[in-house]
Amino acid sequence: MRSYLRITTLLILAVMLQPGHYRDGIALAQETRAETIAQKQEEKSASPTPEEPTRGERIFLETKRRFIDTRDGFYPLLGSIYAGGGLALGGGYRRYYGDRTFWSAAGLWSIRNYKLAEANTISPGHANGRIDLAAQASWMDATEVGYYGLTTATSERDRANYRFQRTRASAGVKTRPASVFVLAGEVGYEEYQLKQGLGAQPSIEERYTAATAPGLGASPSYIHSTGAAGIDWRTSPGYARRGGLYEVRYHNYHDLDATHTFNRMEAEAVQHVPILRENWVISLRGLMNSTLSGSTPYFLLPSLGGGSNLRGYAAWRYRDRHSILFQGEFRWIPNRMGMDMVLFYDAGKVTSQRSALDLTSLKKDVGVEMRFHGPTVTPLRVGVAHGTEGWQVVFGGTAAF
Repeated sequence: MRSYLRITTLLILAVMLQPGHYRDGIALAQETRAETIAQKQEEKSASPTPEEPTRGERIFLETKRRFIDTRDGFYPLLGSIYAGGGLALGGGYRRYYGDRTFWSAAGLWSIRNYKLAEANTISPGHANGRIDLAAQASWMDATEVGYYGLTTATSERDRANYRFQRTRASAGVKTRPASVFVLAGEVGYEEYQLKQGLGAQPSIEERYTAATAPGLGASPSYIHSTGAAGIDWRTSPGYARRGGLYEVRYHNYHDLDATHTFNRMEAEAVQHVPILRENWVISLRGLMNSTLSGSTPYFLLPSLGGGSNLRGYAAWRYRDRHSILFQGEFRWIPNRMGMDMVLFYDAGKVTSQRSALDLTSLKKDVGVEMRFHGPTVTPLRVGVAHGTEGWQVVFGGTAAF
């Protein structure tokens, strides 16, 4: 049974884990799974009496040859486009034009008709490995995003849907000036087209006004600039069993029409504590989002709810000008090659005043997840969570934190 589970997990990873697919923010290249798998194959081949591969292993090796060992070419994709959009399927094409530098293009379509098309280029390892460069362009269509009003004093019955299409192009740099210290910057153009929401709930303009949904009716275009500074000694942002991240990020959204310009600050702390040679891991996270100034439209307000933060609540369940979130996980590593089991607890809230970011009246949930991962990425998380509004299915296409 253990052997079957191992082969099944590896097969899933071979199809899903494609290096070079990045989304949202400064995307930087990581080591490929091919190196890890090749090393294990070499260790196995050194055995004086190698075992004859099973049918499952032969399928895996062929999948590996087609999608991992070959750096260039087409590859399948399985993941998430945008919170609340459900499972998405698609494919991409990658081409290396340097030792580690490549460009890629990909497309995804979800079961709720969310769509994404993107292209990017990654060039890591400059200045003796201290500088990484990245650029990307993308178009996304999210058809039925939920809006429930402001603050946590809202009901599930308050939901309305909106649709938006976002066109974005950006370029960024990430540097490590010394040891674990990290500095990053990114600048880009973002255009939002807000439209009538689809789905079973009413469209947002039927239930809300500009007073209860700030910026309702606007479709702004932004120059979005980001700066970040902190320390990061995790093995990888996409998957880590040890290390930590302590970082502050600043965002400036400059509205080209000078109507909805705003500034936001994020502060994040992540710590992974391995136990018994990483057989178990305790992972902790704190995240604060605070709007510093300006007029933020409803669809860009800090939010909680969904597969990566307050997991026992629907995607985008709570929104306001400020938010705080605490997360704790106990991770068991039954299969080091590709699967983790996780028990988790989340607590957080949104507020209209920064002074109200305290530990009172927090929304809470508990749950369990199964995660499929590679050495540096977590392309699939599935599980269930329970909050005060019942059960939620948890699904994610990236690491929770």
